[in-house]
Amino acid sequence: MTNNIAHTIIAVLLCVAATPARTAAQCTGTPGEDRDGKDNPLVSRYPGSCIYGYQQVEFEEFTLPLGKNVGGKFTKSQHLEGKITNIEYNIPEHRSILEVFRNYQQGLKQGGFETLYTCAAPECTSGDIGNSQPLYDGGGDRWEPPWDDAHLRYLSAKLARAEGDVYVALSVSSGVPDRALLYIIEVKPMESGLVTVDAAALASDITRTGHSAVYGIYFDTGKADIKPESDAALKEITKLLQQDPKLKLYVVGHTDNVGALASNMDLSKRRADAVAKALMTKYQIAAARLNAQGDGPLAPVASNDSEDGRAKNRRVELVKQ
Repeated sequence: MTNNIAHTIIAVLLCVAATPARTAAQCTGTPGEDRDGKDNPLVSRYPGSCIYGYQQVEFEEFTLPLGKNVGGKFTKSQHLEGKITNIEYNIPEHRSILEVFRNYQQGLKQGGFETLYTCAAPECTSGDIGNSQPLYDGGGDRWEPPWDDAHLRYLSAKLARAEGDVYVALSVSSGVPDRALLYIIEVKPMESGLVTVDAAALASDITRTGHSAVYGIYFDTGKADIKPESDAALKEITKLLQQDPKLKLYVVGHTDNVGALASNMDLSKRRADAVAKALMTKYQIAAARLNAQGDGPLAPVASNDSEDGRAKNRRVELVKQ
């Protein structure tokens, strides 16, 4: 395999021919592209597999397991953010879990990936997994494969690239039929500047409803440090306050419902404090005009059952005092 292939398109080396039971041509669609999705160019499918489920998001968070599962939680993991492709394959009949797993493992190695962690049941599935969060659905720290049995095998791997590292999370397990669940995480910064905050719009919302949601203030997951790309939103809030010298605001932090209530309440308050502090110290807004509070997940504006909903719930609101 050439260096160009190793650093651009990493095709999994699959050493067996497709079985007559389910060839690529029998999948709905052309080889490499089924009705429900298509292969990622970084990692190919095992021959004869068909796509059962497919999802791709341009920017999301992911918890990569790097250690044994104890009581439904990872003993070690790595938080990632970037473009995530999730493909679930039905693998061919008459091919063992071990055979499919070893072929993926070998192909990733040939493609320049470094194996970070690998495990097999029961190490991968011990503990109370029935009540735990998914591996990927907002970035939980627990392990709950979509199928759970004594044959599950899992690996985490990494490809270092100048344009951004790529991580793979792969689990193969038995079912009807057997399946391979593949996550490809292409690490990259979030595309920012897509949500604009305008002082006039904030004023209009507050006049009509008494409050306004602000989505242009950014934090890393689980942290309360304001990211530099939040400056545009903070400047518009400052304009709002400068245009109406009598206006006083509650600055209220809100979170989604992922994680413990106490942690989310604390996080929302710390984020509100950080916004108020930035307005006071960087933009010279009088402290008497701002009152920071945290409401955690207690006032959602959308369902927390989807990532889009959770994103809407993670916000800062300005409420007229």
